[in-house]
Amino acid sequence: MKKELQQTIEIPEGIEINLEENELSVKGEHGENKRKFNFGKLDVEKKDNKIIIGNKKSTKREKKLMNTIVAHINNMIKGVQEKFEYKLKICFSHFPFSVEVQGNQATIKNFLGEKIPRKLQILEGVEVKIEKEIITINSINKELAGQTAANFEKATRITNRDRRIFQDGIFITNKPGVEI
Repeated sequence: MKKELQQTIEIPEGIEINLEENELSVKGEHGENKRKFNFGKLDVEKKDNKIIIGNKKSTKREKKLMNTIVAHINNMIKGVQEKFEYKLKICFSHFPFSVEVQGNQATIKNFLGEKIPRKLQILEGVEVKIEKEIITINSINKELAGQTAANFEKATRITNRDRRIFQDGIFITNKPGVEI
C-alpha cells in the first residue's frame, strides 16, 4: 500500500547543514562531518531550521530508507555537538602486554608471549588515548570510532585456544549510549 510519508529533523543552534545533490555536510563546534547518501526516490529539502525527508507514494522500501537516513543524519549532528567516545579495557592473565600508538598505527607487543608485535590501523579523524589499562577512542564520526574500537578487539582475537582459560585481549567496555 502506497501512502505519503515524511519525517523532519530539527537543526539545533550553532550547527550549519549544507545539502548539495546527494552530499550532506554538517558543521559544528567540534568539526565537520560529510557523507554521500543514495536518496533513491526520496525527496530531501532544507527549509529554515529543518530537513524534510519524504515521498508522496512510499512503500516499505522507502520507509526503511527514510528511517536509516534520519538515523545517520542525527548521528552526524550529535557527533559535531559532542564527540562519540568508546572505552576499551586491556585484560591479561598470562603474559602482560603493552599497547603503543604511533601516528595512525597502534602496536600490541608481547600478546600471549608472541615475539612479533601485532599492528592495527587507526582510521583518520580518530583520537586514541591510552591510560594504563584503559583505551579511549574519540571521533565526531560514529562509524570511524566504532570501526577503530573493533580493530583493537580484532587485533587481540585468540584462535585455536580454549577461550575459558585464555581470556586475554582488549575488550569494549563503553559505547555511546550503551554501558557494557
